[in-house]
Amino acid sequence: MTDLRIPSPDPREPLSLLRHDLDTGPRGLSAREADRRLTVYGPNEVRRRGRRSLLKELVGQLAHPLALLLWVAAALAYAAGTPALAVAIVAVILLNAVFALLQERQAERAVEALARYLPEQARVVRDDREQPVQARDIVPGDILLLGEGDKVPADVRLTDGAVEVDLSMLTGESLPVSRAAGPSDERVPALRETNLVFSGTTCVGGDARGVVFATGDHTELGRIAALSQRTVREQSPLETQVKRVAWLIALVAIGMGALFLIIGVTSGMALAAALTFAIGLLVANVPEGLLPTITLALAAGVRSLARRGAVVKRLSAVETLGSTTVICTDKTGTLTRNRMRLQAVWTPRASADRSTEHPGGFGELAAAMTECTTVGRDGTALTGDPTEVALVEGADWLGHPADLRARDERRRALFRFDPLLRSMSVATDDAVYAKGAPEAVLARVSDPNREPARAEATALARRGLRVLAVATRDIREIPRDRGDAERDLRLVGLVGLYDPPRPEVPEAVRRCHDAGLRVHVVTGDNGVTAAEVARQVGIGHPRLHVVAEAERIDDRELDELLAQDQEIVFARSSPETKLRIADTLRAGGSVVAMTGDGVNDAPALHRADIGVAMGRSGTDVAREAATMVLTDDDFATIVAAIQAGRRVYDNVRKFILYIFAHAIPEIVPFLIFALSGGTIPLPLTVLQILAIDLGTETLPALALGREPAEPGVMSRPPRSREESVITPGMLARAWGFLGLISAVLVMAAFFAVLWRAGWHPGDPTGPGSPLHHAYLEATTVTFTGIVICQVGTAFAARTERASLRDVGVFGNPLLLWGIVFELAFTAALVYVPPFQHVFGTTALSPEDIGLMAAFPFVVWGADELRRLVVRRRAAARRPRGAAR
Repeated sequence: MTDLRIPSPDPREPLSLLRHDLDTGPRGLSAREADRRLTVYGPNEVRRRGRRSLLKELVGQLAHPLALLLWVAAALAYAAGTPALAVAIVAVILLNAVFALLQERQAERAVEALARYLPEQARVVRDDREQPVQARDIVPGDILLLGEGDKVPADVRLTDGAVEVDLSMLTGESLPVSRAAGPSDERVPALRETNLVFSGTTCVGGDARGVVFATGDHTELGRIAALSQRTVREQSPLETQVKRVAWLIALVAIGMGALFLIIGVTSGMALAAALTFAIGLLVANVPEGLLPTITLALAAGVRSLARRGAVVKRLSAVETLGSTTVICTDKTGTLTRNRMRLQAVWTPRASADRSTEHPGGFGELAAAMTECTTVGRDGTALTGDPTEVALVEGADWLGHPADLRARDERRRALFRFDPLLRSMSVATDDAVYAKGAPEAVLARVSDPNREPARAEATALARRGLRVLAVATRDIREIPRDRGDAERDLRLVGLVGLYDPPRPEVPEAVRRCHDAGLRVHVVTGDNGVTAAEVARQVGIGHPRLHVVAEAERIDDRELDELLAQDQEIVFARSSPETKLRIADTLRAGGSVVAMTGDGVNDAPALHRADIGVAMGRSGTDVAREAATMVLTDDDFATIVAAIQAGRRVYDNVRKFILYIFAHAIPEIVPFLIFALSGGTIPLPLTVLQILAIDLGTETLPALALGREPAEPGVMSRPPRSREESVITPGMLARAWGFLGLISAVLVMAAFFAVLWRAGWHPGDPTGPGSPLHHAYLEATTVTFTGIVICQVGTAFAARTERASLRDVGVFGNPLLLWGIVFELAFTAALVYVPPFQHVFGTTALSPEDIGLMAAFPFVVWGADELRRLVVRRRAAARRPRGAAR
């Protein structure tokens, strides 16, 4: 079907030309013309892009490298004669694929949430009369009527009247802004144009009418939706590294299996025995429990974060937080409480701020500013405009609590806030009280205090405060209109309002700095206010740079700014600016966490490595686009999440170390068997390896995924995006140290049992031979010895450098229960007759058990000594006087 939609006209051209382009006038469109345009332009709603094929997405999940390894493991299990085990592995593959598939459609849901910002009904002028219509039926050229409380259903050029609009969804501004009919100023961005209002925003006061110039996808809201859909979520660092690990494991497993199959055949081994040997190597190298273990470890991190107030929508986001190097945070509601407070007062005779414990002499100011409010009370809570709520609460601080019922009884006239005049006033029987922008109120003041007040207003504004002037005059009769009321005023004083920082934020920022993270403020607010908040919470390490007009900065300047060692306040940021900041940081190698709560934040939240939305003050759009939602809107929760992310990543490495360490004692028996040409019987069977990998190994590995954070986790710099989850040091520790020690111990036990029975190399050990029982006992000792060595490896893997004493032997109860389970499971396989027949085991004597009792202490003790040497070497390299 051909798309008949036509581009929107320039809304800032002269009004007569705009009306000509839209072929409309003050009488509005006819119903017939509106229907025709609805066919041409389409409904006034944000369209969704087509979804990818569900089958393709499912195939993509099933072909993940780790999933491919599990398919290989299932095939090997089936080949080994254990179809039930193969079915279980396939079930794990399918469960993981379905779970991952549920995470894929965030962009589509974000667009659906964007559409919910459009109101269902709107008021338009058609056929020269006002009438309600469905919001989706509005078309360009419609004359739209706007009033207090209305949501704007389309992009509109105002033609008459004035309104105050909450643009926070699009600009991040914490305060409503004035929009009125008048000429355009093409020097300012469209979102700052004073005669334009945009879909998805809300009128909080005033009345106006305007002509619709854009609907649906062509609106500012639709453009942001398009940005959200065009941004592609890239894989997290852990997802990338896990794929690398998977391919590494696959190559090692296949390569070793093929190589030693050749060695076995050329050394004179029978083909059947060589195939058994090759399958054993493959099974020993494939960590069947790795993928579910990683998934469950990340899920545990998700549950832990949920208890802290952070809801994670994608498992890998937990690890991404742990690798974060830069946080780009909004100001309002994240660093601050999103609650205005009276911060400072000034009169011609005195001044005070919050540091003044008992301010006196401000009774007239407190009375005047509370008389000029419309705040109500719902039980104990104040309701109404946040600015006026702050004034009423501020009167309590000044020692003159407001009596709202008496205020309403005294009122004889009310002239609500006019966004053009930037003031409001009320009248009682004997006085008029007015408040508003200093420049507006002082222009109507005739006393000599105007100039000192202007200077003080400028000084308060430089502190990042919103300044209001309060004035009064005595009257004998009720004024007829606003002009009569707001004349010949006498200045009472100035008030400075401030949205205070959250008290926990400074400590959270300090922890970010200790952890090597930079914090940038990206906000739609003005630079003075944002910079003051940043300084109060400690942002500006080692120095603070303020970009007053972020949307005007070019790419070269942005690259240079973000490459420097400084923290930055990006004020007056547009959606494109936020995207550019995220892209520039990521291009420089940073892992970016971007916070936000408005519609304007959705593209950047989707593009960042980790998008963090606000749960209380945030919009549906932001929550859908983000990968993590803060239920308490608290910046400190982000820092707690980063610590949790680092802990999860560390724990992933711990259980990978734990799993990898057992590959050596599983592989060495097959190597000895092959290299001896079969003169040494196979010390371990394939089914025994599967029992280890999918039985005894799983619960301790899962328990290591719940290990508490190692000491100093937030005192080290973030790891590089390119750092592999598997490092040469980890492989050396797993294969060359822990695995080698375990292999030596279990092979020594294997030979000890055979030699005790009088075995010599080449003696037959098959069924019916005199040494067959001794051989079964020896393979059982090998199997049991590996399991017992796992206990020592588990305790060693709990820390990378710290001593076990620092984390406590009983610091992870789940690990203790996991060890109890693996020992009980092993005992069942060794002593229960049906299992003995399946797994080729036999009951062990007390002498055998005594031989292996020291294995875990040898493995753990050796690694404890290794870690002691590492700590001492690190201390020797540390500069004198440096913090530990």
